[in-house]
Amino acid sequence: MKKTPGKAPKTPTKAKTAPVSAKSVEAKPTASAKTAASKVTKAKSVEKPARQAPAAPVVKIPAPEEVVPTTIVAQVDVGFGNQLFVRGEGAGLSWEKGLAMDNVAADRWQIVLKDSTAPIVFKFLVNDLTWSTGDDYLAAPGGTATFVPVF
Repeated sequence: MKKTPGKAPKTPTKAKTAPVSAKSVEAKPTASAKTAASKVTKAKSVEKPARQAPAAPVVKIPAPEEVVPTTIVAQVDVGFGNQLFVRGEGAGLSWEKGLAMDNVAADRWQIVLKDSTAPIVFKFLVNDLTWSTGDDYLAAPGGTATFVPVF
C-alpha cells in the first residue's frame, strides 16, 4: 500500500476544552456569593427626637394712633391776588400738587389738616409755583404751628 504524503492517519480525538484562566473565575460570582450578598441587611435607622423650631419673634402691632387735626399757619404777605399753597408729606399732603391755604387776615394764612397721625413735613408755595426758601418745615400732629416763610 502506498502512503500518501502529507496526510496523517485519522485517530479518534477528544473534544477540546478551553483552558480556564484566573480572571474568568473571579469575574463569575458563584451561587454561594450571590446568596451571601442577599443575606446582608441594612442597619435600622435610629430615630432622633424631633427638634423644635426656634420660636418666631413676637411682633407687637402698635395700637392705631389717634387721628388729630393739625393747623398750619403762615405769617406772610404774598401780595394782592396771590394765593398761598402747601405741599409735603403726611396728613394728605403731596409733593406733586399743593393744597390751597385760607387767607384769614392780610398777612395770615392757615390750613387745617384733619387726618394727621405723624409729623408733617412741608413747604409753602405762592400760587403753587414759587417755593419758599430754606429747609422743609416740620409740624407735630395735633395743635397749631405758626411759621414765617421767606420767598
